[in-house]
Amino acid sequence: MRFLDERTPDHDLTYDDVFLVPRRSAVASRFDVDLSTSDHTGATVPVVAANMTAVAGRRMAETLARRGGLTVLPQDVATDAVAGIVSWLKSRHPVWDTPLVLTPGDAVADALNLLPKRAHDAVVVVDDGGRPVGTVNEAACSGVDRFTRLAEVLTPDPLTLPLDTAPREVFEQLAGTTAGRSPVALGLDEAGRLAGLLTPLGALRAGIYAPALDAEGRLRTAAAIGINGDVAVKAKALLNAGVDVLVVDTAHGHQEKMIDALSAVRRVVSESGARVPIAAGNVVTAEGVADLVDAGADIVKVGVGPGAMCTTRMMTGVGRPQFSAVAECAAAARERGAVIWADGGVRHPRDVALALAAGAASVMIGSWLAGTYESPGDLLRDEHGRPYKESFGMASKRAVSARTRGDNAFDQARKTLFEEGISSSRQRLDPERPGVEDQLDEICAGVRSACTYTGARTLDELHEHSVIGVQTTAGFTEGTPHGL
Repeated sequence: MRFLDERTPDHDLTYDDVFLVPRRSAVASRFDVDLSTSDHTGATVPVVAANMTAVAGRRMAETLARRGGLTVLPQDVATDAVAGIVSWLKSRHPVWDTPLVLTPGDAVADALNLLPKRAHDAVVVVDDGGRPVGTVNEAACSGVDRFTRLAEVLTPDPLTLPLDTAPREVFEQLAGTTAGRSPVALGLDEAGRLAGLLTPLGALRAGIYAPALDAEGRLRTAAAIGINGDVAVKAKALLNAGVDVLVVDTAHGHQEKMIDALSAVRRVVSESGARVPIAAGNVVTAEGVADLVDAGADIVKVGVGPGAMCTTRMMTGVGRPQFSAVAECAAAARERGAVIWADGGVRHPRDVALALAAGAASVMIGSWLAGTYESPGDLLRDEHGRPYKESFGMASKRAVSARTRGDNAFDQARKTLFEEGISSSRQRLDPERPGVEDQLDEICAGVRSACTYTGARTLDELHEHSVIGVQTTAGFTEGTPHGL
Protein backbone atom coordinates (compact mmCIF):
# COMPACT_ATOMS: atom_id res chain seq x y z
CA MET A 1 0.00 0.00 0.00
CA ARG A 2 1.15 3.50 -0.76
CA PHE A 3 -0.43 6.95 -0.69
CA LEU A 4 -1.29 8.74 -3.92
CA ASP A 5 1.08 11.66 -3.30
CA GLU A 6 3.80 9.28 -1.95
CA ARG A 7 3.76 10.99 1.45
CA THR A 8 2.19 9.54 4.58
CA PRO A 9 -0.27 12.14 5.92
CA ASP A 10 0.79 13.93 9.09
CA HIS A 11 -2.56 13.22 10.77
CA ASP A 12 -4.50 10.02 11.42
CA LEU A 13 -7.29 8.92 9.09
CA THR A 14 -10.63 7.14 9.32
CA TYR A 15 -12.12 5.01 6.58
CA ASP A 16 -14.24 7.98 5.48
CA ASP A 17 -11.06 10.03 4.93
CA VAL A 18 -9.59 7.78 2.24
CA PHE A 19 -10.34 6.11 -1.07
CA LEU A 20 -8.79 3.49 -3.36
CA VAL A 21 -7.39 4.71 -6.67
CA PRO A 22 -8.30 2.53 -9.67
CA ARG A 23 -5.32 1.04 -11.51
CA ARG A 24 -4.62 -0.88 -14.70
CA SER A 25 -5.97 -4.37 -14.12
CA ALA A 26 -5.80 -7.75 -15.83
CA VAL A 27 -8.45 -9.22 -13.50
CA ALA A 28 -11.42 -9.70 -15.80
CA SER A 29 -13.99 -11.04 -13.34
CA ARG A 30 -14.85 -10.78 -9.66
CA PHE A 31 -14.88 -14.57 -9.60
CA ASP A 32 -11.17 -14.59 -10.45
CA VAL A 33 -10.46 -13.14 -6.98
CA ASP A 34 -9.49 -15.44 -4.09
CA LEU A 35 -10.73 -14.04 -0.77
CA SER A 36 -8.94 -16.59 1.45
CA THR A 37 -7.23 -15.03 4.45
CA SER A 38 -3.59 -15.25 5.49
CA ASP A 39 -4.29 -15.63 9.22
CA HIS A 40 -4.10 -19.47 9.29
CA THR A 41 -7.61 -19.74 10.74
CA GLY A 42 -8.94 -21.67 7.75
CA ALA A 43 -11.35 -18.88 6.79
CA THR A 44 -12.01 -18.49 3.07
CA VAL A 45 -13.55 -15.01 3.33
CA PRO A 46 -12.06 -12.19 5.46
CA VAL A 47 -15.06 -11.65 7.73
CA VAL A 48 -15.15 -12.37 11.48
CA ALA A 49 -18.29 -11.93 13.58
CA ALA A 50 -17.27 -10.05 16.73
CA ASN A 51 -17.49 -11.67 20.14
CA MET A 52 -20.55 -9.65 21.17
CA THR A 53 -23.46 -11.29 22.97
CA ALA A 54 -25.93 -9.65 20.58
CA VAL A 55 -24.03 -10.95 17.54
CA ALA A 56 -22.24 -14.26 18.06
CA GLY A 57 -24.16 -17.44 18.79
CA ARG A 58 -24.45 -20.91 17.33
CA ARG A 59 -26.64 -19.90 14.38
CA MET A 60 -24.24 -17.12 13.43
CA ALA A 61 -21.28 -19.48 13.83
CA GLU A 62 -22.87 -22.15 11.65
CA THR A 63 -24.01 -19.85 8.86
CA LEU A 64 -20.81 -17.82 8.60
CA ALA A 65 -18.55 -20.89 8.72
CA ARG A 66 -20.56 -22.52 5.95
CA ARG A 67 -19.81 -19.48 3.80
CA GLY A 68 -16.14 -19.32 4.81
CA GLY A 69 -16.20 -16.77 7.63
CA LEU A 70 -15.51 -17.10 11.33
CA THR A 71 -17.49 -16.30 14.49
CA VAL A 72 -15.91 -15.57 17.87
CA LEU A 73 -18.12 -16.86 20.69
CA PRO A 74 -18.17 -14.32 23.57
CA GLN A 75 -16.13 -14.75 26.73
CA ASP A 76 -19.29 -14.21 28.80
CA VAL A 77 -20.68 -17.57 27.66
CA ALA A 78 -19.96 -20.33 30.19
CA THR A 79 -17.29 -22.79 29.09
CA ASP A 80 -19.64 -25.79 29.15
CA ALA A 81 -22.13 -23.84 27.03
CA VAL A 82 -19.37 -23.04 24.53
CA ALA A 83 -18.47 -26.73 24.45
CA GLY A 84 -22.10 -27.55 23.65
CA ILE A 85 -22.19 -24.98 20.83
CA VAL A 86 -18.93 -26.27 19.36
CA SER A 87 -20.11 -29.88 19.52
CA TRP A 88 -23.37 -28.94 17.80
CA LEU A 89 -21.53 -26.87 15.17
CA LYS A 90 -19.10 -29.69 14.36
CA SER A 91 -22.08 -31.98 13.67
CA ARG A 92 -23.62 -29.63 11.07
CA HIS A 93 -23.42 -30.40 7.37
CA PRO A 94 -20.91 -28.18 5.52
CA VAL A 95 -23.29 -27.57 2.59
CA TRP A 96 -26.88 -28.19 3.66
CA ASP A 97 -28.47 -25.80 6.16
CA THR A 98 -29.90 -27.03 9.46
CA PRO A 99 -33.69 -27.17 9.02
CA LEU A 100 -36.29 -25.97 11.47
CA VAL A 101 -38.31 -29.05 12.41
CA LEU A 102 -41.79 -29.60 13.86
CA THR A 103 -44.37 -32.40 13.75
CA PRO A 104 -47.89 -32.49 12.25
CA GLY A 105 -49.40 -32.18 15.73
CA ASP A 106 -47.56 -28.94 16.55
CA ALA A 107 -49.39 -25.63 16.31
CA VAL A 108 -49.11 -22.72 13.89
CA ALA A 109 -47.91 -20.68 16.89
CA ASP A 110 -44.90 -23.00 17.20
CA ALA A 111 -44.00 -22.44 13.55
CA LEU A 112 -44.35 -18.65 13.87
CA ASN A 113 -41.97 -18.72 16.85
CA LEU A 114 -39.37 -20.69 14.87
CA LEU A 115 -39.52 -18.99 11.45
CA PRO A 116 -37.55 -15.86 12.49
CA LYS A 117 -34.62 -18.10 13.48
CA ARG A 118 -33.63 -18.69 9.85
CA ALA A 119 -33.66 -16.67 6.65
CA HIS A 120 -35.08 -19.47 4.49
CA ASP A 121 -38.74 -19.02 5.64
CA ALA A 122 -39.52 -22.70 6.01
CA VAL A 123 -40.34 -25.14 8.78
CA VAL A 124 -40.12 -28.80 7.84
CA VAL A 125 -42.84 -31.05 9.22
CA VAL A 126 -41.60 -34.58 9.92
CA ASP A 127 -43.20 -37.82 11.08
CA ASP A 128 -42.16 -39.85 14.11
CA GLY A 129 -39.31 -41.40 12.14
CA GLY A 130 -37.82 -38.05 11.13
CA ARG A 131 -39.04 -38.35 7.53
CA PRO A 132 -40.40 -35.14 5.96
CA VAL A 133 -44.11 -34.98 5.18
CA GLY A 134 -44.36 -31.31 4.19
CA THR A 135 -43.25 -27.74 4.74
CA VAL A 136 -44.80 -24.64 6.28
CA ASN A 137 -43.85 -21.00 5.65
CA GLU A 138 -45.07 -17.67 6.99
CA ALA A 139 -47.64 -17.28 4.22
CA ALA A 140 -49.24 -20.62 5.15
CA CYS A 141 -49.60 -19.41 8.74
CA SER A 142 -51.09 -16.03 7.83
CA GLY A 143 -54.74 -15.55 8.73
CA VAL A 144 -54.89 -18.90 10.50
CA ASP A 145 -55.77 -19.46 14.15
CA ARG A 146 -52.54 -19.84 16.10
CA PHE A 147 -53.74 -23.14 17.61
CA THR A 148 -54.35 -24.75 14.22
CA ARG A 149 -52.33 -27.94 13.77
CA LEU A 150 -49.59 -27.89 11.14
CA ALA A 151 -51.12 -30.99 9.49
CA GLU A 152 -53.90 -28.70 8.27
CA VAL A 153 -51.70 -25.99 6.69
CA LEU A 154 -48.56 -27.77 5.47
CA THR A 155 -47.59 -28.03 1.80
CA PRO A 156 -47.16 -31.76 1.08
CA ASP A 157 -44.72 -33.59 -1.19
CA PRO A 158 -41.59 -31.46 -0.70
CA LEU A 159 -38.65 -31.92 -3.06
CA THR A 160 -36.31 -34.45 -1.44
CA LEU A 161 -32.79 -35.31 -2.62
CA PRO A 162 -29.82 -37.32 -1.33
CA LEU A 163 -27.32 -35.32 0.72
CA ASP A 164 -24.58 -35.92 -1.85
CA THR A 165 -26.53 -34.13 -4.60
CA ALA A 166 -24.38 -31.40 -6.17
CA PRO A 167 -25.53 -27.87 -5.31
CA ARG A 168 -25.94 -26.98 -9.00
CA GLU A 169 -28.27 -29.93 -9.51
CA VAL A 170 -30.24 -28.84 -6.45
CA PHE A 171 -30.54 -25.35 -7.92
CA GLU A 172 -31.71 -26.65 -11.29
CA GLN A 173 -34.33 -28.92 -9.72
CA LEU A 174 -35.63 -26.07 -7.56
CA ALA A 175 -35.83 -23.85 -10.63
CA GLY A 176 -38.48 -26.24 -11.91
CA THR A 177 -40.44 -26.30 -8.66
CA THR A 178 -44.16 -26.62 -9.34
CA ALA A 179 -46.62 -23.97 -8.22
CA GLY A 180 -47.73 -24.39 -4.62
CA ARG A 181 -44.66 -26.30 -3.53
CA SER A 182 -42.33 -24.59 -1.06
CA PRO A 183 -39.11 -23.54 -2.91
CA VAL A 184 -36.75 -25.59 -0.73
CA ALA A 185 -34.98 -28.89 -1.24
CA LEU A 186 -34.73 -31.31 1.66
CA GLY A 187 -31.62 -33.44 1.99
CA LEU A 188 -32.18 -37.00 3.20
CA ASP A 189 -29.75 -39.44 4.75
CA GLU A 190 -29.50 -43.07 3.66
CA ALA A 191 -32.44 -44.00 5.90
CA GLY A 192 -34.69 -41.34 4.35
CA ARG A 193 -34.55 -39.08 7.41
CA LEU A 194 -34.37 -35.30 7.12
CA ALA A 195 -30.73 -34.14 7.35
CA GLY A 196 -30.58 -30.72 5.67
CA LEU A 197 -32.27 -27.99 3.67
CA LEU A 198 -31.29 -25.86 0.68
CA THR A 199 -33.04 -22.93 -0.97
CA PRO A 200 -32.23 -21.94 -4.56
CA LEU A 201 -30.10 -19.09 -3.20
CA GLY A 202 -28.40 -21.42 -0.74
CA ALA A 203 -27.54 -23.84 -3.54
CA LEU A 204 -26.17 -20.96 -5.61
CA ARG A 205 -24.03 -19.74 -2.71
CA ALA A 206 -22.71 -23.26 -2.11
CA GLY A 207 -21.13 -23.08 -5.55
CA ILE A 208 -19.54 -19.68 -4.88
CA TYR A 209 -18.33 -19.85 -1.28
CA ALA A 210 -16.02 -22.47 0.22
CA PRO A 211 -16.83 -23.38 3.85
CA ALA A 212 -14.27 -22.89 6.61
CA LEU A 213 -13.48 -26.48 7.57
CA ASP A 214 -11.09 -28.12 10.00
CA ALA A 215 -8.85 -31.08 9.17
CA GLU A 216 -11.79 -33.46 9.65
CA GLY A 217 -14.06 -31.53 7.30
CA ARG A 218 -16.14 -29.90 10.07
CA LEU A 219 -17.15 -26.26 10.38
CA ARG A 220 -14.75 -23.98 12.25
CA THR A 221 -15.33 -21.46 15.03
CA ALA A 222 -13.42 -19.31 17.52
CA ALA A 223 -14.03 -18.47 21.16
CA ALA A 224 -12.94 -15.59 23.38
CA ILE A 225 -11.20 -15.66 26.75
CA GLY A 226 -10.98 -12.70 29.12
CA ILE A 227 -7.88 -11.77 31.07
CA ASN A 228 -9.39 -12.33 34.53
CA GLY A 229 -9.67 -15.56 36.51
CA ASP A 230 -7.83 -18.77 35.69
CA VAL A 231 -7.13 -18.08 32.03
CA ALA A 232 -5.11 -21.26 31.51
CA VAL A 233 -7.90 -23.49 32.79
CA LYS A 234 -10.44 -21.89 30.45
CA ALA A 235 -8.05 -22.08 27.51
CA LYS A 236 -7.50 -25.78 28.15
CA ALA A 237 -11.25 -26.38 28.37
CA LEU A 238 -11.87 -24.58 25.09
CA LEU A 239 -9.15 -26.57 23.36
CA ASN A 240 -10.68 -29.79 24.67
CA ALA A 241 -14.04 -28.62 23.33
CA GLY A 242 -12.58 -28.36 19.83
CA VAL A 243 -12.41 -24.58 19.40
CA ASP A 244 -10.36 -23.74 16.30
CA VAL A 245 -9.10 -20.26 17.26
CA LEU A 246 -8.57 -18.78 20.74
CA VAL A 247 -9.12 -15.04 21.18
CA VAL A 248 -7.70 -13.38 24.29
CA ASP A 249 -9.81 -10.27 24.54
CA THR A 250 -9.99 -7.06 26.55
CA ALA A 251 -10.77 -3.47 25.65
CA HIS A 252 -7.24 -2.26 26.49
CA GLY A 253 -4.96 -4.96 25.17
CA HIS A 254 -1.67 -3.17 25.81
CA GLN A 255 -1.44 -3.86 29.54
CA GLU A 256 0.54 -6.18 31.79
CA LYS A 257 -2.49 -8.28 32.69
CA MET A 258 -3.12 -9.04 29.03
CA ILE A 259 0.51 -9.99 28.43
CA ASP A 260 0.42 -12.38 31.40
CA ALA A 261 -2.87 -13.92 30.24
CA LEU A 262 -1.66 -14.24 26.66
CA SER A 263 1.57 -15.90 27.77
CA ALA A 264 -0.46 -18.40 29.82
CA VAL A 265 -2.67 -19.24 26.83
CA ARG A 266 0.39 -19.67 24.61
CA ARG A 267 1.87 -22.16 27.10
CA VAL A 268 -1.37 -24.16 27.17
CA VAL A 269 -1.56 -24.32 23.38
CA SER A 270 2.13 -25.26 23.06
CA GLU A 271 1.85 -27.99 25.67
CA SER A 272 -1.25 -29.41 24.01
CA GLY A 273 0.47 -29.71 20.65
CA ALA A 274 -2.60 -28.23 18.98
CA ARG A 275 -2.15 -26.06 15.90
CA VAL A 276 -4.61 -23.43 17.06
CA PRO A 277 -3.98 -19.75 16.23
CA ILE A 278 -4.17 -17.26 19.10
CA ALA A 279 -5.63 -13.80 18.56
CA ALA A 280 -5.28 -11.04 21.16
CA GLY A 281 -6.22 -7.39 21.54
CA ASN A 282 -7.21 -4.69 21.29
CA VAL A 283 -4.37 -2.28 20.48
CA VAL A 284 -3.82 0.62 18.06
CA THR A 285 -0.03 1.09 17.98
CA ALA A 286 3.01 -0.69 16.58
CA GLU A 287 4.38 -0.97 20.11
CA GLY A 288 1.21 -2.72 21.26
CA VAL A 289 1.44 -5.16 18.36
CA ALA A 290 5.08 -5.94 19.14
CA ASP A 291 4.37 -6.68 22.79
CA LEU A 292 1.42 -8.97 22.05
CA VAL A 293 3.24 -10.88 19.32
CA ASP A 294 6.24 -11.32 21.64
CA ALA A 295 3.85 -12.67 24.30
CA GLY A 296 2.46 -15.29 21.92
CA ALA A 297 -0.18 -13.78 19.62
CA ASP A 298 -0.43 -14.98 16.03
CA ILE A 299 -3.15 -12.43 15.30
CA VAL A 300 -3.55 -8.99 16.89
CA LYS A 301 -6.94 -7.30 17.07
CA VAL A 302 -6.73 -3.61 16.20
CA GLY A 303 -9.26 -0.97 17.20
CA VAL A 304 -10.07 1.14 20.25
CA GLY A 305 -13.30 3.09 20.15
CA PRO A 306 -14.52 2.85 16.52
CA GLY A 307 -17.40 0.41 17.16
CA ALA A 308 -21.02 1.49 16.74
CA MET A 309 -21.90 0.52 20.33
CA CYS A 310 -18.71 1.92 21.88
CA THR A 311 -18.49 5.23 23.77
CA THR A 312 -14.84 4.91 24.82
CA ARG A 313 -13.64 7.92 22.85
CA MET A 314 -16.43 10.14 24.11
CA MET A 315 -15.97 8.98 27.69
CA THR A 316 -12.17 8.92 27.84
CA GLY A 317 -10.69 10.62 24.80
CA VAL A 318 -8.70 7.41 24.22
CA GLY A 319 -8.52 5.68 20.85
CA ARG A 320 -7.27 6.26 17.35
CA PRO A 321 -8.80 6.73 13.87
CA GLN A 322 -9.14 3.23 12.55
CA PHE A 323 -7.60 3.35 9.06
CA SER A 324 -4.29 4.72 10.37
CA ALA A 325 -4.31 2.29 13.29
CA VAL A 326 -4.83 -0.66 10.92
CA ALA A 327 -2.12 0.47 8.49
CA GLU A 328 0.52 1.00 11.19
CA CYS A 329 -0.32 -2.14 13.15
CA ALA A 330 -0.48 -4.34 10.04
CA ALA A 331 3.01 -3.23 9.03
CA ALA A 332 4.33 -3.90 12.53
CA ALA A 333 2.74 -7.36 12.63
CA ARG A 334 4.10 -8.26 9.23
CA GLU A 335 7.64 -7.50 10.40
CA ARG A 336 7.18 -10.12 13.14
CA GLY A 337 5.50 -12.80 11.04
CA ALA A 338 2.04 -12.09 12.47
CA VAL A 339 -1.18 -10.59 11.08
CA ILE A 340 -3.97 -8.36 12.35
CA TRP A 341 -7.75 -8.28 12.40
CA ALA A 342 -9.29 -4.83 11.93
CA ASP A 343 -11.90 -4.66 14.69
CA GLY A 344 -14.68 -2.07 14.40
CA GLY A 345 -15.57 1.02 12.47
CA VAL A 346 -16.94 -0.64 9.34
CA ARG A 347 -20.32 0.54 8.09
CA HIS A 348 -20.11 -0.17 4.37
CA PRO A 349 -18.42 -2.79 2.15
CA ARG A 350 -15.94 -0.05 1.14
CA ASP A 351 -14.67 0.05 4.73
CA VAL A 352 -13.93 -3.68 4.65
CA ALA A 353 -12.04 -3.27 1.37
CA LEU A 354 -10.06 -0.34 2.78
CA ALA A 355 -9.13 -2.27 5.94
CA LEU A 356 -7.84 -5.14 3.80
CA ALA A 357 -5.99 -2.71 1.55
CA ALA A 358 -4.34 -1.24 4.65
CA GLY A 359 -3.01 -4.71 5.49
CA ALA A 360 -5.61 -6.44 7.68
CA ALA A 361 -5.95 -10.20 7.18
CA SER A 362 -9.62 -10.13 8.20
CA VAL A 363 -12.18 -7.63 9.40
CA MET A 364 -14.27 -8.03 12.56
CA ILE A 365 -17.87 -6.87 12.30
CA GLY A 366 -20.25 -6.40 15.21
CA SER A 367 -23.44 -4.34 15.19
CA TRP A 368 -23.75 -4.57 11.42
CA LEU A 369 -24.47 -8.30 11.88
CA ALA A 370 -26.66 -7.86 14.97
CA GLY A 371 -29.58 -6.91 12.73
CA THR A 372 -29.86 -10.29 10.99
CA TYR A 373 -31.96 -13.41 11.41
CA GLU A 374 -28.95 -15.36 12.64
CA SER A 375 -27.94 -13.12 15.56
CA PRO A 376 -28.95 -14.50 18.99
CA GLY A 377 -31.58 -11.91 19.95
CA ASP A 378 -35.34 -12.21 19.60
CA LEU A 379 -36.92 -10.66 16.52
CA LEU A 380 -38.95 -7.65 17.67
CA ARG A 381 -41.07 -5.08 15.82
CA ASP A 382 -41.18 -1.34 16.26
CA GLU A 383 -44.25 0.90 16.31
CA HIS A 384 -44.39 0.77 12.51
CA GLY A 385 -44.17 -3.01 12.36
CA ARG A 386 -40.57 -3.02 11.12
CA PRO A 387 -38.46 -5.95 12.41
CA TYR A 388 -35.38 -5.28 14.51
CA LYS A 389 -33.10 -6.85 17.10
CA GLU A 390 -31.47 -5.27 20.11
CA SER A 391 -27.73 -4.70 20.20
CA PHE A 392 -25.48 -3.46 22.99
CA GLY A 393 -21.80 -2.80 23.60
CA MET A 394 -19.67 -5.26 25.54
CA ALA A 395 -18.48 -2.52 27.90
CA SER A 396 -22.02 -1.21 28.49
CA LYS A 397 -23.83 -1.42 31.82
CA ARG A 398 -26.00 -4.22 30.41
CA ALA A 399 -23.00 -6.34 29.41
CA VAL A 400 -21.07 -5.61 32.61
CA SER A 401 -24.10 -6.63 34.69
CA ALA A 402 -24.30 -9.95 32.87
CA ARG A 403 -20.55 -10.52 33.13
CA THR A 404 -20.47 -9.87 36.88
CA ARG A 405 -23.62 -11.75 37.87
CA GLY A 406 -21.48 -14.12 39.96
CA ASP A 407 -20.07 -11.25 42.07
CA ASN A 408 -21.57 -10.14 45.34
CA ALA A 409 -24.16 -7.36 45.17
CA PHE A 410 -21.76 -4.59 46.26
CA ASP A 411 -19.02 -5.43 43.76
CA GLN A 412 -21.54 -5.85 40.97
CA ALA A 413 -23.15 -2.48 41.71
CA ARG A 414 -19.75 -0.79 41.88
CA LYS A 415 -18.62 -2.17 38.52
CA THR A 416 -21.80 -1.13 36.72
CA LEU A 417 -21.11 2.49 37.64
CA PHE A 418 -18.43 2.52 34.94
CA GLU A 419 -19.62 1.91 31.40
CA GLU A 420 -18.20 2.68 27.97
CA GLY A 421 -20.89 1.43 25.67
CA ILE A 422 -24.53 1.69 24.64
CA SER A 423 -26.83 -0.66 26.56
CA SER A 424 -29.68 -0.80 24.05
CA SER A 425 -29.86 -0.03 20.36
CA ARG A 426 -32.29 -1.12 17.67
CA GLN A 427 -30.61 -2.82 14.75
CA ARG A 428 -33.28 -2.97 12.06
CA LEU A 429 -33.30 -5.86 9.62
CA ASP A 430 -32.69 -4.63 6.10
CA PRO A 431 -35.74 -5.78 4.10
CA GLU A 432 -33.47 -6.44 1.12
CA ARG A 433 -30.73 -8.17 3.13
CA PRO A 434 -32.23 -9.57 6.36
CA GLY A 435 -29.87 -12.54 6.74
CA VAL A 436 -26.16 -12.64 7.49
CA GLU A 437 -25.58 -14.40 4.17
CA ASP A 438 -27.23 -11.45 2.42
CA GLN A 439 -24.86 -9.09 4.21
CA LEU A 440 -21.91 -11.32 3.37
CA ASP A 441 -22.88 -11.30 -0.31
CA GLU A 442 -22.80 -7.50 -0.30
CA ILE A 443 -19.47 -7.32 1.55
CA CYS A 444 -17.75 -9.92 -0.63
CA ALA A 445 -19.11 -8.36 -3.81
CA GLY A 446 -17.62 -5.02 -2.74
CA VAL A 447 -14.24 -6.51 -1.83
CA ARG A 448 -14.05 -8.59 -5.02
CA SER A 449 -14.87 -5.52 -7.08
CA ALA A 450 -12.23 -3.47 -5.24
CA CYS A 451 -9.71 -6.15 -6.17
CA THR A 452 -10.64 -5.97 -9.85
CA TYR A 453 -10.23 -2.17 -9.78
CA THR A 454 -6.76 -2.48 -8.27
CA GLY A 455 -5.55 -5.47 -10.30
CA ALA A 456 -5.45 -7.89 -7.36
CA ARG A 457 -6.29 -11.60 -7.48
CA THR A 458 -5.68 -12.19 -3.76
CA LEU A 459 -5.98 -10.16 -0.57
CA ASP A 460 -2.20 -9.98 -0.27
CA GLU A 461 -2.09 -8.48 -3.75
CA LEU A 462 -4.84 -6.03 -2.79
CA HIS A 463 -2.57 -4.71 -0.05
CA GLU A 464 0.49 -4.66 -2.31
CA HIS A 465 -1.24 -2.93 -5.23
CA SER A 466 -3.39 -0.44 -3.34
CA VAL A 467 -2.90 3.27 -3.87
CA ILE A 468 -4.70 5.32 -1.23
CA GLY A 469 -5.94 8.86 -1.70
CA VAL A 470 -7.04 11.28 1.03
CA GLN A 471 -10.33 13.12 0.59
CA THR A 472 -12.39 15.85 2.20
CA THR A 473 -15.81 15.33 3.75
CA ALA A 474 -17.27 16.69 0.52
CA GLY A 475 -15.31 14.06 -1.40
CA PHE A 476 -16.82 11.30 0.71
CA THR A 477 -20.31 12.76 0.34
CA GLU A 478 -19.89 12.91 -3.45
CA GLY A 479 -19.40 9.15 -3.48
CA THR A 480 -22.58 8.37 -1.56
CA PRO A 481 -25.86 7.62 -3.36
CA HIS A 482 -28.06 10.72 -3.43
CA GLY A 483 -30.71 10.03 -6.03
CA LEU A 484 -34.37 10.06 -5.08
